[in-house]
Amino acid sequence: MNILEVLDKGGPVVWILFTYSVVALAIALERYLHFMRMRRLSSQFSFQLHEAIDKNELPALLVGLHGPEVAVISGIYQAYKDNVKDLVRVATRIGSQELQRMERGFRTLGLLGDTAPLLGLFGTITGMIKAFMVIEQAGGKVDAQALAGGIWEAMVTTGVGLAVAIPILFILHWLENLAARRTHAMHQYASIMIEKLPHQDDCIRMEDVRHHKETASGI
Repeated sequence: MNILEVLDKGGPVVWILFTYSVVALAIALERYLHFMRMRRLSSQFSFQLHEAIDKNELPALLVGLHGPEVAVISGIYQAYKDNVKDLVRVATRIGSQELQRMERGFRTLGLLGDTAPLLGLFGTITGMIKAFMVIEQAGGKVDAQALAGGIWEAMVTTGVGLAVAIPILFILHWLENLAARRTHAMHQYASIMIEKLPHQDDCIRMEDVRHHKETASGI
């Protein structure tokens, strides 16, 4: 059985699920390329960061570097140069902005992954309704050929719904793991900056970045 046959026998619900898969694939590819462009800093960067701050050579260290970690470091350093005392707030604000950029599209993937099985179940129910309507119209004389359409739709939509949802959820968790690693790195480098530069007594926590992001999103 080819894809066109599945789309034809599965009815409109399968077409919707096919659209789900196309949208999810587009988001996943875009997010993957986004993370690929954000090259990770070397394992020695923490030591280099300590040394650059001590020698007042931080701008030279950051030349040619990109990514959320660099954005946080640069933002904290610029705030320090501008005599901003609450560097923790600066780090939290920039960190939440970078996290939002990394997680763009994640909610859509989650929505697609969560609703795909429900759509499949909906298709199953409509397919069974069609099958029983055929039985009723036949007056109890069941014709297997007449029932085939409804049963096909019922079975195909369930399978397609699960086939679409499972990869989407795997991809979502994989992307979330990538974002979590980069968030941890942002926290690590921001903590080094906070420790090395004069600021108000406070502490920066991962929860602060998450809370700031959720507040900005109106959650």
